[in-house]
Amino acid sequence: MNIEIKKSVKPIEYTKAIKYLENRVVEVNNNKSKELIWFLEHPSVYTAGSSYNKSEILDSSINLIKTKRGGKITWHGPGQLVCYFVLNLNNRKRDIRKFISIIENSIIKTLKEYDIESQSDRENIGIWVKSNNNIKKIAAIGIRIKKWIAYHGFSINIDNDLNNYNKIIPCGIKDKEVTNLRSIKNQNYNNLSDKILNNLINNLKI
Repeated sequence: MNIEIKKSVKPIEYTKAIKYLENRVVEVNNNKSKELIWFLEHPSVYTAGSSYNKSEILDSSINLIKTKRGGKITWHGPGQLVCYFVLNLNNRKRDIRKFISIIENSIIKTLKEYDIESQSDRENIGIWVKSNNNIKKIAAIGIRIKKWIAYHGFSINIDNDLNNYNKIIPCGIKDKEVTNLRSIKNQNYNNLSDKILNNLINNLKI
């Protein structure tokens, strides 16, 4: 497997992580570095993708970082697992929809290992679970493609403070809430990144 696997124990500042990713994209494109899958956690931060709208900011006091990824506004912070990657689709199928499906299916399969049923949504990218008879978002996905190299990644809410989402319209979706795994089922999620990595690698057929 010609992919570097990184797991950061200490929280990584968002801007530092993105700079690292963008540099890695250039190196992978020039065949000077391995592909990357990187698990980490960020300090609390709000980020905006390329299609966000200012009306989705409900609290003007938040510090918003604009990014080059797809999608709208989301929050990252303690209690949330982030998985970034730099994966060269030139070495696989140049099919963005298929690649997103691989990400979605990897998350869905992983959550099933914790006896949590989840699903994707064609209209609203991400992974969703049923909670208290409502469909709520459990994982966000934001991807950018440059010269057929896919980067950025996805995040899964484990036991984060959900009040952070009250300051924005998460991912631009007004009629659906955000939840976390601990609210769905109170159990041990310490091995979540290992299980996701295993499913992601199997689905990518690396």
